[in-house]
Formats: sequence, C-alpha cells, structure tokens
Amino acid sequence: MSQTEAPTTGRPRVLVVANQKGGVGKTTTAINLGTALAAVGAPTLVIDLDPQGNASTGLGIPRSERRLTTYDVLMGQAKLADAIMPTRIPGLSLVASTVDLSGAELEMIDMERRNYRLKDALAQYSVHGSSRFSYVLIDCPPSLTLLTVNAMVAADAVVVPLQCEFFALEGLSQLLKTIELVRANLNPALEIQGIVLTMFDKRNKLSDQVAADVRENMGEKVYSTVIPRNVRISEAPSHGLPALVYDLRCPGSQAYIKLAGELIQRERVRKAA
Repeated sequence: MSQTEAPTTGRPRVLVVANQKGGVGKTTTAINLGTALAAVGAPTLVIDLDPQGNASTGLGIPRSERRLTTYDVLMGQAKLADAIMPTRIPGLSLVASTVDLSGAELEMIDMERRNYRLKDALAQYSVHGSSRFSYVLIDCPPSLTLLTVNAMVAADAVVVPLQCEFFALEGLSQLLKTIELVRANLNPALEIQGIVLTMFDKRNKLSDQVAADVRENMGEKVYSTVIPRNVRISEAPSHGLPALVYDLRCPGSQAYIKLAGELIQRERVRKAA
C-alpha cells in the first residue's frame, strides 16, 4: 500500500470508534487502526474521549505527562492544537484523557453548544492545521453519553467494533438508533464507515454464526477483515504499545493492517462517487 492511497491534504477525515458496550475491542481498534494508518503514510490523530484513558495508556503516555487533555479542550480551557502530543509511533499523535473527563458531562450541561464542543474545537484547529493529519480517530467511552454525542456530532463517520458474541446484534441495534437520532437532530452528514467484527474465534461455532447474522443484516457495511481473538493484542497495552509495534507478525496485528487498507479503499470509493 503506497502513501498516495491516503488523503494528505485538506480537512482531515474524522472517524469515531464507538460502541455502547464495553469489552468489544473499541480502544484496541482505535490505537491499532491509527498505528496502521500512520504506517502507510496517513498522519493520524487519536482523540481519547474516554475518562478511563485507556487509549492514552495503550499508546505509552504516562498520566504524569497528560498536562493538557480532552477535558481542557471541551471546557474551553485549551485549544486542541495545544493539547496534541506526539507518541512513539511516527505519524501518530494523541490528545490524551484523564479521569477529570468523567466530570465533564455535568459541567457541560449548562454550556452553550454543549453537543458541539468537540466539533467546534476541531473546526478551529482545522483552520490552522488542516493538512497535518489525514485522519482523526475518536475513542469513545463504553456508554451513550454526552461525550459520545460530542464525538458523533464532530465525526464524518462511525467505525463500529462488534464482538462476536450472542448479544452482538441487540447491542448494534441500540447503537444504530443513536446514530439515527444524531443524524436527524445534530449531524445529518454522519454515516457508518464500517462495522468490524472483533474477538473472532474460528474454533467457536458461535463466532461464525454471529458473523453470518451480522453480515446478513448489515450487508456491505461489515468489513471483510475480522479481528481474531489474540493474546498478543491483549498483552500489548500493558507495555504501552499498540499490538502492531509489540508484535507486528501476530495475527491480530496483521488483521489491523488489512483493516486499515480496507478503510482507505472505502474512503477512496466515497471520494470518487
């Protein structure tokens, strides 16, 4: 995959990685997809919008170094440009999160444009830094809150990690309703970039059944690439590294590389349409 396959000029494409369920590989997808995009020449910014700060930890940023965070940006206490920090991955930057973000929703209730705080911050940044990043990936909390709404309002499209488990479709239907509500009331341009099946276990018949059901219901919205259940992916965050850096050759890392290629191809088709 050449660097010319990724957009490099103009406004960055903003993708929100969202699912209201926890433990579906959302943060893992955000940091590894971001790493893979950066590796093929698409400079990427990860915005950690989860108070748990797992994306920040997974990219090796200690809490002591998170001086300006997404909380400061949402509260209007810092510009997005000032909160962006480099990671050890060339081409991959981060706006970190801390537990302070957990109080942001209460503080935002009475603020003007409370649903547009992140969108406004990105718009202000793009005036000065539009060509620096090709993609912005927003990692959301595992709940449908004002933080998630801010992310969806700011985004062009949603990437949905979906664990291959029994209640997958039920959880997906709830998320789709939320996306429709945001589209109807706040962001009419929001679309689904794709649904990625995660934690796929080829030894488990349930994984095959869930994958078949999701593909039957969602059709081409489901990426061809599936992310396998892989111990190296689980180990990587404890070392402050994306799986692609921790073990490039493991099946999980190779899957995320393929996913990045598929995502870029979808973006090329969208732009050509």
